[in-house]
Amino acid sequence: MDMSLIEANYGQMKAESSTEFVHHIALFAALLCACIVIGHLLEESRWMNESITALAIGLGTGCVILLTSGGTSSHILEFKQEFFFIYLLPPIIFNAGFQVKKKQFFQNFTTITMFGAIGTLISFAIISFGATRLFPKLGIGYLHMKDYLALGAIFSATDSVCTLQVLNQEETPLLYSLVFGEGVVNDATSVVLFNAITKFDISDMNTFTALKFAGNFLSLFVLSTFLGVLVGLLCSFIIRTLYFGRNSTDREVSLMILMAYLSYVLAEVFGLSGILTVFFCGIVMSHYAWHNVTINSQVTTKHAFATMSFISEIFIFMYVGMDALDVEKWKFVKDSPRNSFGASAVLFGLIMVGRACFVFPISIISNLTTKPTDNKIEFKQQITVWWAGLMRGAVSVALAYKKFTGSDEQHMEPANALLITSTIIIVLFSTVVFGLLTKPFINLLTKSSNVDQTQPSSPKSIMMPLLGQRLDVEVETGDDETSLETKTKLKVMFSNPTNTIHYYWRKFDDAFMRPVFGGRGFISYVTGTRDIALT
Repeated sequence: MDMSLIEANYGQMKAESSTEFVHHIALFAALLCACIVIGHLLEESRWMNESITALAIGLGTGCVILLTSGGTSSHILEFKQEFFFIYLLPPIIFNAGFQVKKKQFFQNFTTITMFGAIGTLISFAIISFGATRLFPKLGIGYLHMKDYLALGAIFSATDSVCTLQVLNQEETPLLYSLVFGEGVVNDATSVVLFNAITKFDISDMNTFTALKFAGNFLSLFVLSTFLGVLVGLLCSFIIRTLYFGRNSTDREVSLMILMAYLSYVLAEVFGLSGILTVFFCGIVMSHYAWHNVTINSQVTTKHAFATMSFISEIFIFMYVGMDALDVEKWKFVKDSPRNSFGASAVLFGLIMVGRACFVFPISIISNLTTKPTDNKIEFKQQITVWWAGLMRGAVSVALAYKKFTGSDEQHMEPANALLITSTIIIVLFSTVVFGLLTKPFINLLTKSSNVDQTQPSSPKSIMMPLLGQRLDVEVETGDDETSLETKTKLKVMFSNPTNTIHYYWRKFDDAFMRPVFGGRGFISYVTGTRDIALT
């Protein structure tokens, strides 16, 4: 009888918990809808953007919940680091790779890689070294070297969403390509760097350990990229060979979505970087698989991936706003709030210095290696790139949770709570303050820019410096001028390495890759007709 009563009570409690969870989901969905509507109404606002709108709604909702719960909680749903990394992050990163303008991205690939990879490493070094020197002066001397390195990786992850919402891709293609490309490569590099730090034993740091760490980092980078390309090519080959669209467009759309998610999960299973894997999977799928499906499926997949990414970003920013009022974290630092705000000020100062130390020097190097006839990064554009990387977002928050909690339960030490609250302060301050100033600031900088000279818009212009000179050489040279032709070709190759690589890649792609994996302009095995792709 007693056992039956216990089981009945347990069943009732479980039912009440399930009902409460459904109510929370419904409320969160309503808040997401409100955020979309309000963001649309404020689209033309000079100051507001959807990221700030989501944060503001999250903060407001958190205040209401905090008051109604008697100061015990500010959440509708508890933040799960696995939920962020497994469900919310993949759509954002995949869509970034899927929607990227490949010609602009790879035309500026050298500069983007320098900003996103080398720049991230420079920023990581400055933040980590500066924290080791300045934190003890604030009375925060109880962190280990691994904690300082993790802080460098966490705050090297930028969030350029606010700036990208202001920039016009058609009016400023070079600037948009640099900001967008750096943001994606930066996220991938910082997360790979963070994973390498957390998985590597650096308690006894020496030259051999540093070289081993660098090798581990590079192997993660290369293997993650290879896996993403492999899954993307496999999806393209399957769709190209079987041509699901002749019977059902639902199958090919479903296959693309599931294969994209599979690439991320496989990377996590093998201990690689899911972010880097799913990003390159998106690039490969957009280059091959997307052109192998029907026109209806092209429209569907393009908008489906963009929609999932959009909802995930709003969800993340809204939750960050709620999480900023979490009493469980703040009660650990209530006795020394000065340390929390002091650490935040120090870290944000290091973020600003770290970006300045690589944005301007790399821009100068890029301009020195760029031909006078080509587009250079103007000083105003350099300031825009520097500004775009000052904001920190949900990636930093998730990495901080992953490092300083170790689990989803909010049981943490005061030192870890200090670092997490400092992370939240930086995310809120940079997103709200710099986000509010981004639109007028960027408009002021780009208003006087020469739009027509930012980047050639013709698809043929990418190879014109190479092809034009190459054609001239072929016309002017004869049989007894072979050596002169060879010298001229070598001169062209070394003077325009990016265009040269792009030219020979297109020849290889057209000759070997597209006949197997499909792509724009391929002839279908099934229909025997040439694909007509959307532009």
